[in-house]
Amino acid sequence: MRSLREALGQFATGVAVVTTATASGERAGVTVNSFSSVSLDPPLVLWCLSDRAPSAPVFLRAGRFAVNILAADQDELSRRFATPAPDKFAGVDVLATPTGLPMLAGTLATFSCRTVTVHAGGDHHIFVGEVEHHQRSGGEPLLFHSGRYREFASSPGW
Repeated sequence: MRSLREALGQFATGVAVVTTATASGERAGVTVNSFSSVSLDPPLVLWCLSDRAPSAPVFLRAGRFAVNILAADQDELSRRFATPAPDKFAGVDVLATPTGLPMLAGTLATFSCRTVTVHAGGDHHIFVGEVEHHQRSGGEPLLFHSGRYREFASSPGW
């Protein structure tokens, strides 16, 4: 299993925090690198969450989620939302998306989504959501490769 994990870690990814809130106000957030665009028409994205994640029941109940694409200087946010804690949002600058979901301040982009379907995928849930609202601020991304955060490097002449 470790060998497979190390081989998969050779694929560099961006880092995102997926957040949600239920109608009763219960919030959850989790760091992911399993975010992907699925379709532009209709606008669909996907991300994956471990079946064992304490936040899985909240995401399944909420029916909505926001994907917050982290900037290069937001590795602390990545660590915070990757670590179990009673309130991961404590002390974090949180805004609201137009659809009322918790949105992290200072991210490169945010996608506010309605959950369309959830598929079983081995030991994970695969969430597919329709993008209802998005915004983009730009900047350098937080990257993850081989178990570590990495810096984005531009190639001369590009």
